[in-house]
Amino acid sequence: MSDNIQYPKLPHSLPTRTRREFLRDACCGMGGLAFASMLHSEALRNPSALNPLASRASHFAPKAKSVIFLFMSGGPSHMETFDPKPLLNKLHGQKRPAEFGEAEYQFVPSDAKLLGTKRTFKRYGKNGIEVSDLFPHMATCVDELAIIRSCYGDSVVHSAAAYELFTGRLAPGAPSMGSWITYGLGSESDSLPSYVVMPDPKGAQPAGQPMYTQGFLPAIYQPTMFRSGDKPVLNLDLPEGVRLKDRRETLGFINDLNQSNLHEADHEFSARMSSYDLAFKMQTEAPEVLDLSNEPQETLDLYGVGAELTNDYGRRCLMARKLVEKGVRFTTVVSGGGTGDLMWDAHNDIEENHLRMAAQTDLPVAGLLKDLKRRGLLDETLVLWGGEFGRSPEAQAGIGRDHHNLGFTMWMAGGGIKGGQVVGATDEIGLRAIERPYHFRDIHNTILHQLGLDQNQLTYPYLGRDERLTFLEGKLIREII
Repeated sequence: MSDNIQYPKLPHSLPTRTRREFLRDACCGMGGLAFASMLHSEALRNPSALNPLASRASHFAPKAKSVIFLFMSGGPSHMETFDPKPLLNKLHGQKRPAEFGEAEYQFVPSDAKLLGTKRTFKRYGKNGIEVSDLFPHMATCVDELAIIRSCYGDSVVHSAAAYELFTGRLAPGAPSMGSWITYGLGSESDSLPSYVVMPDPKGAQPAGQPMYTQGFLPAIYQPTMFRSGDKPVLNLDLPEGVRLKDRRETLGFINDLNQSNLHEADHEFSARMSSYDLAFKMQTEAPEVLDLSNEPQETLDLYGVGAELTNDYGRRCLMARKLVEKGVRFTTVVSGGGTGDLMWDAHNDIEENHLRMAAQTDLPVAGLLKDLKRRGLLDETLVLWGGEFGRSPEAQAGIGRDHHNLGFTMWMAGGGIKGGQVVGATDEIGLRAIERPYHFRDIHNTILHQLGLDQNQLTYPYLGRDERLTFLEGKLIREII
């Protein structure tokens, strides 16, 4: 049938386009009754049929209900944070010994010399885990941390490495882990977004928005971006002179109009409809959640809210706790934005960069872990810390470090993770993961497992293939679960 057919324009009528509309509009009226019955039956069998964000059962019993990803954008150095290398200090200023093999960098020349660290390490916790003096507050939480010293990825380029960290692919276009998890489990809140990203106010990431987004999944699984500062979401208050009753009636009218134009597979239009509904619910319920002024001073101090260095990241970490408390499924809290030195991207001076970035984040991260634990939320909230890669053992520009993907550190806590341990190892100069190496896909699979999701069942058909977050099959980091 030609798309150019001109239908007669009757008052309040639209041409029938789908089977559902045919049943709804059938002149005998029985079609409408049948359609309503079908919808009711389907809703009873599968609540997500009418609400794609309805909470869904996991594949097996979960340990965690939600995830907070503390993304250290730019690549924190493992040698300066959680992976001490005494031999690297001894070899400072020398060429890398041949027995450690080759490595490819972006900016380090072939004749570069090894760079020792000025940081000192002490042992903390029941098992005496070594932590750098960059993190005196995080060190007090080490019994909660499973520190994975043997992570690796496939790229030394910021954008590609960040895509792989978030989506499991080196190129943009695939869904982020936050979108996958929301697709798999739905949302536990109907008045807040299921997936939230809180960027650093200093600027956008080299990889841009695609690393956070829903990719080829329906648009309903996209993240909601929160601003920094006192108003994470603008325009939550009703306009002057507008009553709640008026706003509710307006939303109902818009929804009726949208429903009459909705195609069965129009995911973008469906997502837009859902956003109107969520926005209204946020106007009535979210202001209290997003307002930090009612938090006790002791809690604000725990996160460093109000202090010059820690106020911004502290506010966003505290917001992450409040969101988890209200059922938000996945929250990303970004440290580092803009370009180069505004991130953990210490090309020019590793000391200056990491001292500054750690001072902004150490207290807020420790505060988040302690606050979650005392509220009984850490057991069901998986916390992930790390960047898109680490830093090179060789010096760049004399006192900086280049990007490095062959071996670096991330950690997990809460959500059924066995803390107080170190897993894996890099070699004696921190060049590559040599003991129990774990790829980003293994990190992803372990997160899914703790949420009760099977990587092989959490799939979505796209271009003739059942796609999944782990792309190739990820291993479980069994030592920590």
